[in-house]
Amino acid sequence: MSDLDQRTEHILRELTVNGRISNIELADRVGLSPSACLRRVQDLERAGLIKGYRAVLDRTALGRGFVAYIGVGLREHSKASQEAFERAIARAPEVRECHNTTGTIEYLLRVECADLPEYKSFHTDTLGAIPQVSSITSYVVMGSPKDERA
Repeated sequence: MSDLDQRTEHILRELTVNGRISNIELADRVGLSPSACLRRVQDLERAGLIKGYRAVLDRTALGRGFVAYIGVGLREHSKASQEAFERAIARAPEVRECHNTTGTIEYLLRVECADLPEYKSFHTDTLGAIPQVSSITSYVVMGSPKDERA
């Protein structure tokens, strides 16, 4: 499904904004009959273009409003080193995203904590204790004027 027509792209845009939209309303917005719209959505799900539906949570209300992105460099550039780092990060609940990147760092992490003291503890006791880590660069989020993550 690499060549998407305009109507299918419109379906994807609508679902990105509101994954809970009813099929009837979605069909009306994209100009299809409800049955044709439902078939397209099901085809998109089967093809893996739609991977799932999520609730967007208010992290501040949940006490996780301190957000930082962290660039992590590794001591060794080996598969074993990467796998060990990824296993350690998978056990850290503060890490909400982990991306293997190109450039001057190997990983970019998105971390959510309650506040600065909790982040300091994560930085020192969790991330700083991983033997593969050689550098840590933190970028504290002060605001997010555009955030399209689900």
